Amino acid sequence: MLHTRIPSTRSVCGDVALWGSLAAATGYGFWDAGTASLVVDLVLPLAVLTVAVPWSRRRPGAAVVLVNGLCALGLADSATPGNAHVLSLAALSCLLGARVAAARRPLLVLAGCVAVDLATCAVLRTQPAWWFYALTVLPAALLLPWLAGRHWRGRRELVREGWRLAQSMEERQHLVAERARLTERADIAADMHDSLGHALSLVALRAGALELSPDLTDRDRADLAELRATIADAVEQLRETVAVLHDPPGTDTEAGLPVNDTLEDLLGRAIASGVPLRWERRGAVPPMSPLVERGMYRVVQEALTNAVKHAPDSAIRVRITHEADRTRVSIVNAAPSAGDPVHAGEGPASGAGGRGLTGLRERVTVLGGSLRTGPDEDGFHVTAVLPHQATARPGTPTPGPVTAPGTPVGTRGPATPSETASHPDTDTVPGSVIPESATRLASIRSDARRRSAVAFVAPVIAAVFFMPSAFFLAWQLTTSVLPPSRFDALTVGRPRTELAPLLPARAYPYPPDDAHFASRPPGAHCEFYRSGRDLLDQVDLYRLCWSGNTLLTKDTVPASRP
Repeated sequence: MLHTRIPSTRSVCGDVALWGSLAAATGYGFWDAGTASLVVDLVLPLAVLTVAVPWSRRRPGAAVVLVNGLCALGLADSATPGNAHVLSLAALSCLLGARVAAARRPLLVLAGCVAVDLATCAVLRTQPAWWFYALTVLPAALLLPWLAGRHWRGRRELVREGWRLAQSMEERQHLVAERARLTERADIAADMHDSLGHALSLVALRAGALELSPDLTDRDRADLAELRATIADAVEQLRETVAVLHDPPGTDTEAGLPVNDTLEDLLGRAIASGVPLRWERRGAVPPMSPLVERGMYRVVQEALTNAVKHAPDSAIRVRITHEADRTRVSIVNAAPSAGDPVHAGEGPASGAGGRGLTGLRERVTVLGGSLRTGPDEDGFHVTAVLPHQATARPGTPTPGPVTAPGTPVGTRGPATPSETASHPDTDTVPGSVIPESATRLASIRSDARRRSAVAFVAPVIAAVFFMPSAFFLAWQLTTSVLPPSRFDALTVGRPRTELAPLLPARAYPYPPDDAHFASRPPGAHCEFYRSGRDLLDQVDLYRLCWSGNTLLTKDTVPASRP
């Protein structure tokens, strides 16, 4: 099934308006000529425009060739080469530049049109004024509007691409805001896991200890067992929720809700809950950033939670060693007895979803430290080494261009390298990746600047190429003019020396063939002079025939008129 492209109403109205303007110019040229042919000079051009104007959208090159044919047909006019079709040629050439992005094929079309015009002049053996018209006016009507159309197209593409990028940035900003909200929710969930999960684990441990009290009845023990099982289920559901809400590794886990408790408070509550815990601190407490203090808090909290969950009866040792530039936190729970469950659930994959030690390792890595976990002969150990000031480790994934959790939506954070590279007024960070949008915008700007430069340079080059010959031709035509008053003052039979003051500096070198080969007195040589200074119109020629240095005859060669 064939699909025909139906032009829009706006396109049809534009084509009708363009055809009306060009038809009006053609009609005015026909009316101004007076004795022009109705079919050749009016009906045929209007029919060509009727075809060429719609073609200017689908085949703009073919439309230019059609209208250039009208201009080439005008070169066959014996009265003047100039006509109103040059305006149509300039308009369609401008549309060619505005509607075709490439430059090679349009330049071939323009060069072919110029070649056809010059070939027409050569075949018809036209006068120099026609050659002058074909070498200057027609190339200018082809080249200059085409350059203007390309410049117009470049500006439109730049504006259109700018709006497209603005829309893309707006959509990206919405995505960034949504990502920030999701990240904040995930961090809140992670904090709930770290704090609430730890508290629930301690409550479950306390309930387990109460089960062993001899003062309780069997009903009380059953209720406490059910309570402990319910708390354990709540902890597992909390871990599953965190696993669903938490972002993949590489997101911003460095910020979050403030920690109200100190490390000493955390250890004190664990001891009060019946956890067999011993802890010690070595070295003077150095000044540490709040992020590092919170990191230490989370390391101890997560290690205690895992130990209470997987080895509730094992002794736990916590040692905090402050060194010159770093702090080492070591948590070791003793190996369980033969009847106790093993530590199969501990490690990076502990808990539902694996958010226990995995999330802890992410937090420590972001702070610039290291975390080591695993069993040894003493039991299961968790050792974290943290710097006193948070510094991102080289090679650590940095947060993307999102709003930090806890920051109001719409607040812009520090510029990322990609944002810096996409801004035209900032220096590019070495090694940063330039966004595709910035590359595309830079390419379009470069094309627009190149078109603007060509639009200014090409006319200068064309002028340098054509103007010397045009000036030379104009100089020959204007310096071979013999005014009618001086022609009338010339007397036959007088010597050339007496008539020299009345004669122009040089004779006209391009007489028509019928005048050049017309009959003349035997033995005489004839010279021709123009009767007027009009460069684009035919004027009468004066023929002076000399016998030696004596004026033998003078006559007038009428200009060819339609």
